[in-house]
Amino acid sequence: IRACLNMASGSEGAGNPPTKLQRPPNRLGLEKSSYLLQHAHNPVDWYPWGQEAFDKAKQEDKPIFLSVGYSTCHWCHVMERESFEDEEIGKILSDNFVCIKVDREERPDVDKVYMTFVQATSGGGGWPMSVWLTPDLRPFLGGTYFPPRDSGRRPGLKTVLARIMEQWVDNRDGLESSGERVLEALKKGTSIATNPGETPPPAPDVAYRCFAQLAHSYEEEYGGFRDSPKFPSPVNLMFLMSFWSVNRSSSEGAEALQMTLHTLRMMALGGIHDHVGQGFHRYSTDSSWHVPHFEKMLYDQAQLAVAYVTAYQVSGEQVFSDVAQDILLYVSRDLSDKSGGFYSAEDADSLPALGGTEKREGAFCVWTWLEIRELLPAVVDGATGGATEADIFMHHYGVKEQGNVDPEQDPHGELQGQNVLIVRYSVELTAARFALTVEKVSKLLASARAKMAEVRKSRPAPHLDTKMLASWNGLMLSGFARVGSVLDDKALLERAVHAARFLKEHLWDAERQIILHSCYRGDEMEVEQGVSPIAGFLDDYAFVICGLLDLYEATLETDWLRWAEELQERQDHLLWDAEGGGYYCSNPADPTILLRLKQDQDGAEPSPNSVSSLNLLRLSHYTGRKDWSQRSQQLLAAFSDRLTRVPIALPEMVRGSMANHYTPKQVVICGERDAPDTSVLLATVNSLFLPHKVLMLANGETEGYLYQRLPVLSSLTRLEGRATAYVCEDFTCALPVADPQELRTLLLA
Repeated sequence: IRACLNMASGSEGAGNPPTKLQRPPNRLGLEKSSYLLQHAHNPVDWYPWGQEAFDKAKQEDKPIFLSVGYSTCHWCHVMERESFEDEEIGKILSDNFVCIKVDREERPDVDKVYMTFVQATSGGGGWPMSVWLTPDLRPFLGGTYFPPRDSGRRPGLKTVLARIMEQWVDNRDGLESSGERVLEALKKGTSIATNPGETPPPAPDVAYRCFAQLAHSYEEEYGGFRDSPKFPSPVNLMFLMSFWSVNRSSSEGAEALQMTLHTLRMMALGGIHDHVGQGFHRYSTDSSWHVPHFEKMLYDQAQLAVAYVTAYQVSGEQVFSDVAQDILLYVSRDLSDKSGGFYSAEDADSLPALGGTEKREGAFCVWTWLEIRELLPAVVDGATGGATEADIFMHHYGVKEQGNVDPEQDPHGELQGQNVLIVRYSVELTAARFALTVEKVSKLLASARAKMAEVRKSRPAPHLDTKMLASWNGLMLSGFARVGSVLDDKALLERAVHAARFLKEHLWDAERQIILHSCYRGDEMEVEQGVSPIAGFLDDYAFVICGLLDLYEATLETDWLRWAEELQERQDHLLWDAEGGGYYCSNPADPTILLRLKQDQDGAEPSPNSVSSLNLLRLSHYTGRKDWSQRSQQLLAAFSDRLTRVPIALPEMVRGSMANHYTPKQVVICGERDAPDTSVLLATVNSLFLPHKVLMLANGETEGYLYQRLPVLSSLTRLEGRATAYVCEDFTCALPVADPQELRTLLLA
């Protein structure tokens, strides 16, 4: 992202040519991806990633131009408009290169390989990514955004293409050999494997080092882990709460919790949180979480919902529960398909409300002072100085007549005179300022937000990417299951079950026994598959398995546990590295993927290896399979070097290391699922943040899934016919309890 933003200073070009929609579609018109369809009317002879393009490059002995992006990427839109809509550039590309367009969200395997090359050769990365390859797919030059023509000291795309064409004729051997050298170095440099006899580093040491590294990068005033831009980083927050849970009485534990709760509070107050339409934007361009990059991604909503409901479990503060529900309201309303699936993202850019042909960042979300003044003109009874609803609202949310966006946060002038809502005062302080009750101000602010939401409905909406990915749907399944179980909200749990059924119906190929990576919303609102369905990647398996385990703990329906076990077996068969340990990100047998990568960073999404370290451990306790707990250890051992040196890069894997060290508690509730006494005990378990536990229901059905895998369950019985809880380690159990308070004490011991 950094490189994308740094390079994005080219001139605006001529805009969309008038013939764009009249031009017949190229090959991308047959694709399902929103991003590829955005380029279907370019005057470029685009191919999707596939054998047809590879064969053409070999037959015609032409270099490949690979362009990678995604549908809600601002600078991808800019490069499409400036360069790929340019007739002259389109002809140069089509005549001299085989041009391939890739949606990075559809083909993360392709994206990871060539982004690794771009980062290694240019020192940065981002999207759009532009890479030139030999006909056998080996990269020899790469970058991110290029302006169409030379701009200052930066060469334009036209110049770069001319130089490559010249070098391809005059210095082809040099291009190919330098690319080959870099690729060989990357193969060695990206290798992650266990040394013979190696064991994972000690979890308490790794966890303390991860805490210390996060504490060092923590920004105290507004929370978060850098000055700007600031990302939500839920993986950091989940690690810190897990660290606190085993260090509650230490000053480090207290500091970890304080950093987490302060960050979550500040984000909830900031402009990164959509106060009118709910949900969270991608990241903040400043240190105070005020002016965001306005796109909304499903994976952020999923992980933040879990982080906020976990903060509620830890602190008991209602605000965290409210924000978690707010996120799920947004996802249910705006990112949900009737099939049960979840859409991928909402764009940052949209057409201005007052008209215009050029989309602007944040146009859907921002407000002028005058708009709010005209929308909320009523004088409020009893308010000091005859204040109107607008006066009170604008005071509370920092609205200014000249706009509240610092020009530094608006380099292209798109937000001039606009306001991004940010909570500047507590409701109590706002109430005191206008001599009103807290209850009255709360109602007034809620009413004003509802009126503004109605106004938004009349604005041109940002583009919605209706692609549905197994991986991100797995994350969102966890979000609904976790929040639903903590809050005992039946509607949220029903939505989680609907999502799991969607995954099984539309993204599970029962015949081939594989997960499919993606499906799409068709023109008739039905779910469609692509012409060549994309086989699932590691993150599809890992995130769906995690979602199913969370759904089992929320509903205690063993069908979800059974499917999670099947998926783990398929993941092991397809993607486990039997020699070096850990999982490959994609099928290692695919000859078109030049690097066999194992993702070693928890970023915007957790590394699927990190998630798998926890999945394997949880499944071993549900199935009695010791080989899976051993495999979790082997996985951690493969990442030993990274965990030891820079655990801050893998906070989710550090959680997996901690879970292996602090043997998970098996919490067994003996009772009927829907009986009131069972529900009370389950509510007690779900009210607490217990990162190292597995929850199961023993309902007496000895022929059932769990009893068949864990025969010891048959020895656990109810006390005097009442629902009874057993808290065990490796099924060595403490004395059974039927009282919720006694259970709470036992769980916190």
